[in-house]
This record gives sequence, C-alpha cells and structure tokens, in this order.
Amino acid sequence: MILTVTGGKGGVGKSTVAYNLAAELDGVVVDGDLGMADLPAGRGPDLHDVLAGRAAPLEAVSEGDPVAIVPCGRSLAGARAADVTELEGTLDTLDRTYRWVVVDSPAGLHADVGVPLAAADAAVLVTTPDTAALADALRVRELARELETGLCRVVLNRTGPDPATTAVANRFGAPVVTVPESEAVAAAHRAGHPVRRTAPDAPATVAFESLAAAAHSCKSV
Repeated sequence: MILTVTGGKGGVGKSTVAYNLAAELDGVVVDGDLGMADLPAGRGPDLHDVLAGRAAPLEAVSEGDPVAIVPCGRSLAGARAADVTELEGTLDTLDRTYRWVVVDSPAGLHADVGVPLAAADAAVLVTTPDTAALADALRVRELARELETGLCRVVLNRTGPDPATTAVANRFGAPVVTVPESEAVAAAHRAGHPVRRTAPDAPATVAFESLAAAAHSCKSV
C-alpha cells in the first residue's frame, strides 16, 4: 500500500511523521521532496538517479537499520535531471516488494505535490494547530479530493494541552491523530532514529503507534 504523507506548509513536521510511520509499519520510506530532501541521505543511488533513469527503484533502497529508505539527492543538477512523471511507476515497483510504501511528499501546491498524491492509495495530512498551517493544509485536502485520493488521517503535530481535535476533524473530514510537542521527537530526529528507539514510552511514540494502527484501515478510504 502506498501512503503519501503531505502537508500544505513547510516546517510542520511532515518528514518526521513519514519516517516514524514507516518505522512503525516496518515499510520503506521514500524521500519524495526532489528539491528539498530532509530524510537521511544514503551512499548509493538515490531517487534522483531513479527518476533520471540511472538506477532501478530497488537499487536505491537502503535497507540499513532502523528504517528502509529511498533517499533523495541534494544537488540542483540531480533535481533538474529527475523526471517527476517517473515517480508513479517507481512507487508501483516498490509497492510490489514492500507491504507499505510511505512517501514524504513536498510541501505546498506545486505540480510535484500532485504526483505522489495521485499515485497513493491514501494520504496522511500533517499540520500544526497554527492558523496559517491549517489553511494551507485545507488547500492540499482539496487537491487530494480532486485527485480522488482518500484521506486516511490528519496528524495534528506539535500540539499543546487540549488540542481542538473535533473541530479539525470536522474541517478536514477525517479522523485526527495528535502528536504532542516533544523534545523526545526532536532528539530522535537529530539522531536520525525513530522516536520509538530513543524514547519508547514517550507520548509521541504512542501517537505514531496509533497512526500506524489507523493505516491498516486506510485500504477502505
């Protein structure tokens, strides 16, 4: 199953959610942000190479501990050479090998956002409680509707006490999983690990467990 993790605004924690979700699902995470990659880099072929026809999709998978990942290159030349129209076929190839393919999509509403959304079986939409972030996320929600991509869950990230989950669920038309503001998440991100590894009992770990459990119901979205 292909799950695209998306969000309207940069800096809402989308990459962190994608990485931790893939870890919980024991799947592969694909860094689909061709211009601003944020997931850990690899040493072999990357997504730029695959989309430029220089490597096969499975060649670019780094099976290293703790999360299988298809990293994306950081160079401008690599981004220019990458053919984003090849992404859907790449994800389909990975989907035939891995039960779960989690795609870290670019932020915003550029053309390269629509491709991973269109290729997905379902989407996970990440936002913070900030008014501007919610407004941008609603635009991506509309794009997902236009592409007929079901919304599995909304992740309300970096929440404080008593987040307005009911209001957010009503606005987006999907259940909400909250991830509280947490130094445990920040520390795990800096170390390049899922939060489960560094803080197994943290509230954020429980939240990512809940999100992974919800993903199993997304096939019916």
